[in-house]
Amino acid sequence: MDRVGDLALFLRVLDLGSITAAAHSLDLSVAVASQRLKRLEKELGVRLLHRTTRRLHPTPEGAALAEQGRVLVEELETLGAGLREAAQEIAGTLRMTMSASFGRQYVSPRLPAFLARHPKLRLSIHLSDNVVDLVSEGFDLAIRIGALDDSRLVARRIAPNRRVLCASPDYLRRRGRPRTPGELADHDCLLLFGSGGRQDVWRLGTPTGGEVAVRVQGRFESNFGEVLRDASLAGEGIVIHSLWHVADDLRAGRLEVLLPDYPLATTAISAVMPQRRLVPPRVRAFIEFLIEEFGDDPPWERGLPC
Repeated sequence: MDRVGDLALFLRVLDLGSITAAAHSLDLSVAVASQRLKRLEKELGVRLLHRTTRRLHPTPEGAALAEQGRVLVEELETLGAGLREAAQEIAGTLRMTMSASFGRQYVSPRLPAFLARHPKLRLSIHLSDNVVDLVSEGFDLAIRIGALDDSRLVARRIAPNRRVLCASPDYLRRRGRPRTPGELADHDCLLLFGSGGRQDVWRLGTPTGGEVAVRVQGRFESNFGEVLRDASLAGEGIVIHSLWHVADDLRAGRLEVLLPDYPLATTAISAVMPQRRLVPPRVRAFIEFLIEEFGDDPPWERGLPC
């Protein structure tokens, strides 16, 4: 009997939340999928799923099977892929997701060079500023910026993410240049918001190595960094930006760095992937390519006036 296949079907049901969705994703009929799940329960002698009105949930035995079985299925899939990709041949489809702005500006222009190295590889790129679930959405890899809080993921740092306070010369002529962090409270600040709410407390380092927190305010907020960049260029206020996002604007003088003696904490640009012991060769190759292209001295930081 195809125990591994039945286990993979069970995991897909948990990921997608229903037998119907799992069956369709595996090109099975719902009846066949249901029979295979019943067969798996009968062989193990335990019930694996609770059914509610909206979604299927694992029993404690099902949760234990999922935790240990997922590693087994992923390693077998990766092993099979490794055998097919003889001598570490890079082939198949690499599915990845990343920030729309960063992906378009810095990753997209480099993809033709990566494909030229690996003519048997296909790329599927999903650009979005939403944090998607890599496991349930079937992605091999994500490029994420800033703090990571999903324990199911493994991260590899590919570049630093240095951030700055900046504003346009027009805004600074009209409102003046803040000289201390405390003066930010009297300025129009452009605020980013996300799932954690509005980011209206800005934390800056001090010349002595400490930290100061300032609650800021403003009339303009967005969940999309490009909108805040446009607003800052138009003179609407002071904003926090990653250097990669505004490097060209700083070089051209369209934006100016503020409070350089009070730096914002540097975070990271990371490649993240689902937890697995054996990383597919196509994923390893792309991560190494990004480190080679970016690394500790990323191109957007070169020649900056800060």
